[in-house]
Amino acid sequence: MPRFVYTARSATGQSIQATLDAPSRKDAARLLAARGLQPLRLEEAVSTPSAKSKSDKPTFSFSEPAAPKASGKFTPELQLPFLQALAELIGSGMPAGEAVRLLGQRLQEPRLRALCAALWDRLSEGLPLSQALESFPQVFDGHSVNLLAAGEATGNLREVLQRLIQHYTVQREMRRTIATALAYPLFICVVALGVILFFIFFLLPRLQTLLASLGGKLPWATRLLVGLSDFILHYGLFVVIATALTAIFFWRWRRSARGRELTDQWVLTVPFAGRFVTSSTIHNFSSTLAVLLENGVTTAEALRMTERTIANTSLRDAFRAATDRVLEGESLSQSLARTNCFPPLVIDRLAVGESTGQLGPSLRAIATSFQEELTRQIQLITQMISSGVLLFAFSFVAFIAYAIVSAVFQVSASFKF
Repeated sequence: MPRFVYTARSATGQSIQATLDAPSRKDAARLLAARGLQPLRLEEAVSTPSAKSKSDKPTFSFSEPAAPKASGKFTPELQLPFLQALAELIGSGMPAGEAVRLLGQRLQEPRLRALCAALWDRLSEGLPLSQALESFPQVFDGHSVNLLAAGEATGNLREVLQRLIQHYTVQREMRRTIATALAYPLFICVVALGVILFFIFFLLPRLQTLLASLGGKLPWATRLLVGLSDFILHYGLFVVIATALTAIFFWRWRRSARGRELTDQWVLTVPFAGRFVTSSTIHNFSSTLAVLLENGVTTAEALRMTERTIANTSLRDAFRAATDRVLEGESLSQSLARTNCFPPLVIDRLAVGESTGQLGPSLRAIATSFQEELTRQIQLITQMISSGVLLFAFSFVAFIAYAIVSAVFQVSASFKF
């Protein structure tokens, strides 16, 4: 019968290392669960014949189970609801493996239930929760997996889950705030575009026929409006195709390393957009680093993991250089000050946190302040977009009214009674 080497935690939190004979890995995991043990590592020990001939003690070789195939139906949006459901059951005293098994049977959302069932298949083979989550990188990011692994090793899985839920909830609310703020300007743009297209394609051709039948010279505003309508009617399709091809070419070029680098540098120089990207990066950096440090991850590893979450390549390079200086012995506050991203007052708060040993809370306070700053910037940007779109729409409608009224008066004045 196969023998399995395992490391498990008892109900009292004690770590146990021993061996177990069982027909299969699943049977070994079930036996450990029946004994009230939570497996942290479960590997099959296979003795080799060559080793037996040289020594009385058997030599063990370990093999990992094959990773499951990635499923396209699993997306990152499932991470937060899974962590929330798991935290509720673990908070009531249920072991992690049993909680995942129960979620795979009771959840109503099909994709989330399928994810829990797939995770239970991994857990039933003896894998700990963190390694089971690592099998689904399309859902769970690297620093979440590492934090949960640290929580399993220290017995603080419940606290780690709560901090991760808080972190991802803040990020989700920020995305919702941005989407909600941009909904009204987008609606205004669609309405304005619809009014303009309705006039150009429906009303203006009929008005042009009427004015042509009356004869007379049209004013400049009417001629400009008619010329614009004719251009859109005859060449509008070509303009749309050219615009689409240009957008596709730009999108493909941006996906290249050089294109991504140049566009990220350019975004930082654009008024309002550069400030928003920088503030968003600082908020994400501070909140992520705070979560990692508060859960026992070393400063060097936490900085490297946080650095990889930065989307803008120019800012990522700046923070990577800051991380290198920290690893060389420089303080975090001094290194981040050289990035020219943090205001001096924020750097001072960070320095105080370092000196008092409260770096995690200081980073979380910085993240909260930048979240408020981002909210103000979003409101300002949306107000500017809304005002600009409304001004353009009203100006265009006023120009149309002027062109029509001036044409009617000029044609009427050309009649002789």
